[in-house]
Amino acid sequence: MEALITSLIIVVILFSFAMRIVSVSGPSMLPTLHSDDRVLLFSQFYKPRQGDVVVITHTQGLSEPIIKRVIALENQAVDIDFQSGTVIVDGKRLDESRYIQNGITTQASDYRFPLTVPKGCVFVLGDNRPVSNDSRSSDVGMVDQRFILGKAEWVVYPFDRFGKIN
Repeated sequence: MEALITSLIIVVILFSFAMRIVSVSGPSMLPTLHSDDRVLLFSQFYKPRQGDVVVITHTQGLSEPIIKRVIALENQAVDIDFQSGTVIVDGKRLDESRYIQNGITTQASDYRFPLTVPKGCVFVLGDNRPVSNDSRSSDVGMVDQRFILGKAEWVVYPFDRFGKIN
């Protein structure tokens, strides 16, 4: 009985401070994540890295958390070739073939590229670019790292999609 109580306390502490389960809403991260997927999020001592899928708790123009992929970190230069759908970071074309279904990257009306990511911020995009509201728009803009809740590591539900997030 004591082992069960100890185990329960450890699980509660882990889920209170180090990890969480969050729900995906909408199609902006297809094909990587589907609407209503539940993902395991690691938040303790997290520092963003390029390519990570993260949950953002607050942005300039949105009222609810969003989940996006980190494309560039502070002081990196981002350019988007809207004709080919190519994203370029620090002069190098990103290979996004493992998570992008189509190369379409719609033109944002309120930012001009290339741009440099400000200190303490990241540039994020959804994997399903035609429908994603992300750093191409001033509604999201450059995301202050303090508003990143953590990195989404695993799809835990539905069970047929269980696995590590690429």
